[in-house]
Amino acid sequence: MADYIGLETDETEEDFGVWQVKTMVAIIFSMLSETCITDCRFTDPETVKYKYETGPCSKSEAVDSETVIRARGLPWQSSDQDIARFFKGLNIAKGGVALCLNAQGRRNGEALVRFVNPEQRDLALERHKHHMGSRYIEVYKATGEEFLKIAGGTSNEVAQFLSKENQVIIRMRGLPFTATLEDVLGFLGPECPVTGGKEGLLFVKYPDGRPTGDAFVLFSCEEYAQNALKKHKEILGKRYIELFRSTAAEVQQVLNRYLSTPLIPTLPTPIIPVIPPPYTIAAGSIRDCVRLRGLPYTAGIDDILEFMGDATADIKPHGVHMVLNQQGRPSGDAFIQMKSSDRAFLVAQKCHKKMMKDRYVEVFQCSGEEMNFVLMGGTLNRSGLSPPPCKLPCLSPPAYAAFQTAAAVIPAEAALYQPQALLSTTRTPQASAAAPPTVTYYPAQAAQLYMNYTAYYPSPPVSPTTVGYIAAPPAAVAAAASATHTPMLPQPGALVRMQGLPYNTGMKEILSFFQGYQLHTDSILVLYNFSGQPSGEALVTFPSLDLAKKAVAEKNGRLLGSRYIELYLV
Repeated sequence: MADYIGLETDETEEDFGVWQVKTMVAIIFSMLSETCITDCRFTDPETVKYKYETGPCSKSEAVDSETVIRARGLPWQSSDQDIARFFKGLNIAKGGVALCLNAQGRRNGEALVRFVNPEQRDLALERHKHHMGSRYIEVYKATGEEFLKIAGGTSNEVAQFLSKENQVIIRMRGLPFTATLEDVLGFLGPECPVTGGKEGLLFVKYPDGRPTGDAFVLFSCEEYAQNALKKHKEILGKRYIELFRSTAAEVQQVLNRYLSTPLIPTLPTPIIPVIPPPYTIAAGSIRDCVRLRGLPYTAGIDDILEFMGDATADIKPHGVHMVLNQQGRPSGDAFIQMKSSDRAFLVAQKCHKKMMKDRYVEVFQCSGEEMNFVLMGGTLNRSGLSPPPCKLPCLSPPAYAAFQTAAAVIPAEAALYQPQALLSTTRTPQASAAAPPTVTYYPAQAAQLYMNYTAYYPSPPVSPTTVGYIAAPPAAVAAAASATHTPMLPQPGALVRMQGLPYNTGMKEILSFFQGYQLHTDSILVLYNFSGQPSGEALVTFPSLDLAKKAVAEKNGRLLGSRYIELYLV
């Protein structure tokens, strides 16, 4: 090439590799130069952006599905700039990085990235399983609809807030509900001035105007943002404040989530039978339960299990119940069902006033009856029991008397909002034994209503500690209501859990994946999240345990579409 375009090369260079690189650089500079003596010149060179540009995205914007990818396995602390660096050399569209959040509003290790054209997207897909730090990142195709669901917004207030370009966004969490703009500006101080003063602050609120304790702040440069991040966990009022880097897409997601949350007093309309839960809440006067009081509001199931230490082995299956308030937030209380009253007594003695994070937790022994009172909306204090809003015999709504149940059960993914609308009349154990299989009443749109007082812990190996896989999309639920009374879960057998499914996967694709394993459509249950969207997981029932083990051995890690599928025996 050098000889063809008349370039002289450095013959004195002894290292052949260095000589090659130097010669190639000279060739490229020559072809970029207008003085090249041949017609071999670069024309219309492609420009690679040096810096990722942030910006808002509207839900009405058209997004080409051939330009979007999904990155999975990201470190939870990754920012949009970190993701842009991972795809360095490719042109990401303005505001094209959308970090995904889980049901609790925290990052789930996934992001949707939009590129300027399909060619750039195809190059991005080639970085599948490249590393970011010590973690490899999976890269898959995604759709424009998925991107808009995460990054798109309709609020004029948010659009105005994000209209200031090239700003660093910081999220503040845990603000006192009485905090004002002046309080936040005073907390940040003069060393990290907010862009536009009060206009650079956005408080996140519920539809009725109540504050959520979250806010977003704009800074004009990295230096100011770094100064703000140094105030992480400093005190404002009586609360410590968490500060994190954020993105325009995260602002849209958080605002969309809170603004679309219906007000709690709104009762759901139809109540239909869905999946029978795997357990019933215990009752009786035997003091085989413990109550945890004063939990940190950020505490989850894993924190409670770690707090209890060796005593976790004595917890009944599905025996951890987080108590939520009427806004669907943690109340600081939890109940745990132990295998015996002796075990409950030992736990109460051993763990009382033990520290969890920065708080000490009180642990009391109690009975199943006392636990039920609290889970159904009553209170338990030094003065005794205060009954819930209604009595159990009145819980079954007359309009749905045709659906008979075997026992009063709390739905597996939730418990009570208005007990009279969710539970059936209690029955004696003798009657339950002869009754048909249990049917749980669950509101068709419960996933969006945050109307539960409790959530349960699915003990391994039944399923992971996440909740939210029960609610089906409205069309599927309506079909189940109008159909004959058949269970929606697969029939009893050897159960295999599929993870990592493409979100458009249906029965046909799963049957094709397991071709030759004697499966039919009734053997498959696709799982959905609380938004009614496919969760990327499914449960498959095999005729025998041997066949299930064979499927896991042969099919685990195989491709379905463009994604690797993980299989687990349940």
